Amino acid sequence: MHQANQIKVAAVQHDNSADIAQNTKKTVDGIRAAAESGAQLIVLQELHRSLYFCQVEDTNNFDLAENIPGPSTDIYSQLAKELNVVIVSSLFEKRAAGVYHNTAVVFEQDGSIAGKYRKMHIPDDPGFYEKFYFTPGDLGFEPIQTSVGKLGVLICWDQWFPEAARLMAMAGAEILIYPTAIGWDLDDDLDEQTRQRDAWIISQRAHAVANGVPVISCNRVGHEVDPSGQSKGIQFWGNSFIAGPQGEFLAHASESTNDVLLADIDLRRSESVRRIWPYLRDRRIDHYQDLTKIYRD
Repeated sequence: MHQANQIKVAAVQHDNSADIAQNTKKTVDGIRAAAESGAQLIVLQELHRSLYFCQVEDTNNFDLAENIPGPSTDIYSQLAKELNVVIVSSLFEKRAAGVYHNTAVVFEQDGSIAGKYRKMHIPDDPGFYEKFYFTPGDLGFEPIQTSVGKLGVLICWDQWFPEAARLMAMAGAEILIYPTAIGWDLDDDLDEQTRQRDAWIISQRAHAVANGVPVISCNRVGHEVDPSGQSKGIQFWGNSFIAGPQGEFLAHASESTNDVLLADIDLRRSESVRRIWPYLRDRRIDHYQDLTKIYRD
């Protein structure tokens, strides 16, 4: 499979509503705009088809799940083939009755499914009740080979864990990719909101630095109400970004607007950076055994 060293990448950031058809139109329009601007790899935000339904525990929300292949994979498969692009989508997968996953599906330029990744780290926090919906992933931390490179696809809560990024990099991932749905609790003050957003950005830029690879992080924007009325809902903070292998910003979206973020990535730069900053060479794996423990007492 021929692979170019220079690629143009995109992240499609947008708000969502209860209208699935309208959400899909926003996503498709963003993909088309990115392709028209020359993007070869297009990353979508987490669970881009619907509202972020995990604010509440409601069995009716399982009706949002789809089989893979299914209706959404048909849409993005056809679009990838028509536009000759690689698309990283994020879907609510119905694997079997009672078994559901938060799954990223990667579509190759010919419309075929290049691979899947099922979210491994599942949060359970106020407003983010994902353990109610998602079975933890069972596909491991395996990069997906595509015509634009070997993609280390992870999802949202995975982005806080350096182990996940490292394992993807060790398996040969050339780009780390994070479809995301994260935002503020509106009861938090501005200082706390700023700390949370900055920590989110810093963590992912650090994965780029520590592994010497670019990072693409795609978040959603807009306010989504809490259907239970027990909270003020979530204000998704956007700030999608694309970073180079030293964590440098190549592109950075706003916190409140729908954006198609574009950047050029030179995959050869990772080799140059790793020669100067040889973190993988200097790892002391002979003293890392305790990393397999939850905590050292």
